[in-house]
Amino acid sequence: MNLLIMIPAYNEAENIERVVDNLIKNYSQYDYVIINDGSTDDTRKVCARCNYNMMDLPVNTGLAGAIKSGMRYANYHGYDYVLQLDGDGQHDPKYIEDMIAKMEETGCDIVIGSRFKTERKPLNCRMIGSQILTAAIWLTTGGTYIGDVTSGMRLFNKKMIKRFGYDIHYSPEPDTLAYLLNCNVKIEEIQVEMHERIAGVSYLDFKGSIWYMMKMLFSILLFQWVRRKVKE
Repeated sequence: MNLLIMIPAYNEAENIERVVDNLIKNYSQYDYVIINDGSTDDTRKVCARCNYNMMDLPVNTGLAGAIKSGMRYANYHGYDYVLQLDGDGQHDPKYIEDMIAKMEETGCDIVIGSRFKTERKPLNCRMIGSQILTAAIWLTTGGTYIGDVTSGMRLFNKKMIKRFGYDIHYSPEPDTLAYLLNCNVKIEEIQVEMHERIAGVSYLDFKGSIWYMMKMLFSILLFQWVRRKVKE
């Protein structure tokens, strides 16, 4: 299995060593690369001290830019699959084989590690927002259900590596999932358990989460709805 684990990291100095050392110790059959997205903390220094395989972006490009860089790296080195794994330690690599098996079984293009494939979403503000985005995608894609639209644990095949690496419109966000589904890209989910962040701070605070949800909802309902109607 010619697979690359791609780890986008922004200010993850307190987490990155734990994440990568686990991969090196327990999942050495897979290659990895850290995309240090212009971190302002000691992420770069930690990676350099530990001699980790790292792409060091000179400025913060955002998650979309980090993913694009990692996909181009994967394409250049000829990988057939890329697994996106966050640098905060929330994603457990023990599910890699299950995700690969799902892709091979179904012939899909993307497999999402979902917290809600077989389990219900908890009733809180964040999950209510996630449910709204799920409903918006269902509405604008002709009834396709994606339970965990914000999960950053995703497996991509070679076709998606090239699309995310070189197409200007692609970003790792829920509105992109809606777009891809309307382009007949096949997306599957498997149930996974995610860990709580141990250290560091998420880039999305409460206000940021509200703005993010509104932006995604606007993009999905307006642009993807219009695109689907034009396609029909």
